Amino acid sequence: MDPATLPEKARRLTERLRSCDICPRMCRIDRIQGERGVCGTGARAIVASFGPHFGEEPPLVGHNGSGTVFFSGCSLRCTFCQNYGISHLLEGEEAGTDRLAAIFLAVQRMGCHNLNLVTPTHVTPQIMEALAIAAGRGFSLPVVYNCGGYERPETLRELSGIVDIYMPDLKFLSAASAGRYCGASDYPDVAREALREMARQVGPLVLDRVGIAVRGLLVRHLVMPGDASTTREVIDFLSREIGTDTYLNLMDQYRPCGQAAEFPEIARSISSSEWEAARAYAVRRGMARLDGEA
Repeated sequence: MDPATLPEKARRLTERLRSCDICPRMCRIDRIQGERGVCGTGARAIVASFGPHFGEEPPLVGHNGSGTVFFSGCSLRCTFCQNYGISHLLEGEEAGTDRLAAIFLAVQRMGCHNLNLVTPTHVTPQIMEALAIAAGRGFSLPVVYNCGGYERPETLRELSGIVDIYMPDLKFLSAASAGRYCGASDYPDVAREALREMARQVGPLVLDRVGIAVRGLLVRHLVMPGDASTTREVIDFLSREIGTDTYLNLMDQYRPCGQAAEFPEIARSISSSEWEAARAYAVRRGMARLDGEA
């Protein structure tokens, strides 16, 4: 992280909240004055929880855990979200800039290997303001941007030199799936551009001598029932355009959460054969760094 550039980047991003265009929803409402768009968040970030987390990928967890900060609200709002209470119902407490900076420093004092910002997209300006304060008080952990892949390149470019590890979830590359489950039929095109920008900034995932991630791109993909997640298209895109050396976590934990029961085709968990077919296809496409095997 380059702390010297933080104050100006934070200023530019915060100014954009006056007619919010931080994410692809482009709500154009004045969040500084408390107006709320799709994400449900106004001038202040809402924090659901923070602290060491041991359920992330091994390169993030190490021995001391990944220092997660879970932000409430979301600009993508998947109907099947496994954190539905946080993303849709806004569970948590508002945190001003000083409080957010104190949380980041607390995570560092806990001995975590990184600061893992979970669902940060809609509160990127608030995060940058808090990082500027925390950096002045000794914060130095690698910063992980843990998102749903629905990002504006214009916003991501402001994060260049600040975010060390990008961890997007590339959900599906079908406009029909994205429209049906997220109300965002533009997701495939947006996510492709976002991942290209992330890869340009940080490159493939780099580990230190004990296997802890220090920089790079880590992609997650949740395998869904009946190929609602268009898994082969996702793997084709990654292998062809991002690189077969991309660290990929093919996740097998899909279960019907949130409003998933309203969609019969995804109202069940995935079968072992569906996940095994996804993994086998990734291997055939040359993806050489699959989570759990890399």
